[in-house]
Parts: sequence; structure tokens; C-alpha cells
Amino acid sequence: MRDIQSIVVLTGAGISAESGVATFRGPGGLWEGHRVEDVCTPQALQRDPELVHRFYDARRAQLTGIEPNAAHLALARLDAEWPGELLIVTQNVDDLHERAGATRMLHMHGELKSALCAACGAREPWEGALPPGSACPACGTAALRPDIVFFGEMPYRMEAIDRALGEADLFVSIGTSGAVYPAAGFVQTARYHGADTLELNLEPSGGSIWFAESRMGPAGVLVPEWVAQVLG
Repeated sequence: MRDIQSIVVLTGAGISAESGVATFRGPGGLWEGHRVEDVCTPQALQRDPELVHRFYDARRAQLTGIEPNAAHLALARLDAEWPGELLIVTQNVDDLHERAGATRMLHMHGELKSALCAACGAREPWEGALPPGSACPACGTAALRPDIVFFGEMPYRMEAIDRALGEADLFVSIGTSGAVYPAAGFVQTARYHGADTLELNLEPSGGSIWFAESRMGPAGVLVPEWVAQVLG
């Protein structure tokens, strides 16, 4: 392994599952009862805004009853104590990383506690229900929508992510399915630029073959162990 100065961490649904956040693809996943096309595409928002807004209202309300787990807290410790470069990229739209204390991070798929104006592009912190037709505080247009990257839309901050992957000495994927692109391709990008790669997951992901090392088990156990190892 080369000397580690820069780390990129990718987190997926598996890291929040232990906090009680239903996973995207599990048998009891929160998409059950709703086809993805019904709730998570621009076409769905145009066709049935009431359903889409109600769906994300329910997910936003769920956040009040959950807390960060040991994996979130361990990454927050890494954020606080790691002297080198660090970027935590999460595919999750919950706020558990922030509540644990992480700051060197970004949400590539948006945030439940944020509203996006479809007219002017402004973002507004949002806590409660977001009815269709809510007015944008910035421009006054009745065009607020969930600040979520729908299928078919470009994930946020891809230039910053690509730059960090190109400079990383270590790429770590935690609790991801390895099935959703572009995130599923991050390990290959990191490898191409010479980074060491590590997967921490409950079971092998769709991209396990690309990782130099895979450790299987609960995130709440594996992530604190790995962070302690890195911080030495």
C-alpha cells in the first residue's frame, strides 16, 4: 500500500440501515409498494406531484425517529482527526452523517431536508411537509420540489468527486450495492489513478471484483475498526 495522504469514502444505504432507515433494494425496502417510476423520475413529478411530494414527506418525517449509528460516528471521528485530505461522498439523502459531526462531505443524490426551486435553482433548508406548489423564498415562484436527484438526472458535485478520486491514495466503499451508476464506477476510477481500494459491506457488492480488499460484516462493527486502524 502506498502512503495514505488522501482518502475518499463512499457510503450507501447499508450504512444507514442499522439506524433503521429502510434500504433501497431490500425486500422490505422503502420503495416497496411504489415503482421507482412512480416516485423518483422527473416524469413522475410532472404526472403526479401529490404522490411524489407525499412520498418524500414521509421519508423526511422518518428522520425524526432515527439516530446516527457507530459507523456514522466513526466516520465523523475520521473527519475530525485525519490530518490529510478526506472527502465523504454519500449516496444517502438522510442527514445522519451531519448529525454525527462529519463536515468534509457531500450528498451526490440530494438531501431530504432541502427543497429545490425548479424555476431559479435556489435551495432552501426544509424540515416539514413540502406540498406541491410551495413558493420559493428566493424568487416567489410556486416551484419548490424535493432536492433529490431523480433517475435520469445528473448527480450533484460530480466534478469535485472526480477530482478527489483522481487524487486519492485510498478509496473506501461502505454499505453500497455496487449497482447504481455513476457511484458504482468510482472504484474503477480510483484504481485507474493508482489508489488502494477497500470495500466494507454486509455482503459482496456488484463491484466487489474491483476492490483490492473486501471485509464483510455490519457497518457498525467494520467501520469503527477500520477508522481505528487508519488513525493508528
